[in-house]
Amino acid sequence: MPAIGELAPDFKLLNQDGESVRLGDLRGRRVILFAYPKAATPGCTTQACGFRDNYPQVEAGDAIVLGLSPDEPPALRQWIDDENFPFDLLSDPQHEVLEAWGAWGERSIYGNKYMGVIRSHWVIGADGVVEDEQVNVSPKNSVKRALAAL
Repeated sequence: MPAIGELAPDFKLLNQDGESVRLGDLRGRRVILFAYPKAATPGCTTQACGFRDNYPQVEAGDAIVLGLSPDEPPALRQWIDDENFPFDLLSDPQHEVLEAWGAWGERSIYGNKYMGVIRSHWVIGADGVVEDEQVNVSPKNSVKRALAAL
């Protein structure tokens, strides 16, 4: 799991249109990478819409946003179309990147334990170094803290 002050590990995943997005190709710009459990669910929509609604502040910080979940590209495309997100959503169905970044682990709902996405975000500097890391963060706090880190 990358920590503040460490170089963010590179990865390449498909976005909502089935196009490859490589983190390393975004050097020179800051990146807010947020991990969420499932497209179009209430908490995830709160988090993603928070980034959408504050996108002018993201751009003012010379940053872009990328969402990360195990959802397949067609589900991501539908969610973007429904909510008008100005950023890419990345598909990690085998949760390899989510695991490597510490955003996959044991969760519990109504006493039932399962493995899933741990809502998180990272702010990555233009040099590729992690500037902020929030693992197991609430949807609203994720947006607020990421913007504060910019």
